[in-house]
Amino acid sequence: MADKPGLTRLTNTGNGNGSGECGADDCPNVYATDRNSFVVQGDLFNGFTPPEGEGLVEIPEHILREAFSALGWK
Repeated sequence: MADKPGLTRLTNTGNGNGSGECGADDCPNVYATDRNSFVVQGDLFNGFTPPEGEGLVEIPEHILREAFSALGWK
């Protein structure tokens, strides 16, 4: 999934700073939005059913660490 209007990919960007564990478009990713929020792409999590209109994804720790690094967070 390439960057879409209003979304900036923070993980698996191919800039050499990523985890290197996954490079295909179907990998877990974190995106920053132009509304100061984040979109998480990942495998569906079926541990419980969220309220209607909401969804859950499971994302590996290394993906969140990569997103934090992209933002300059520690």
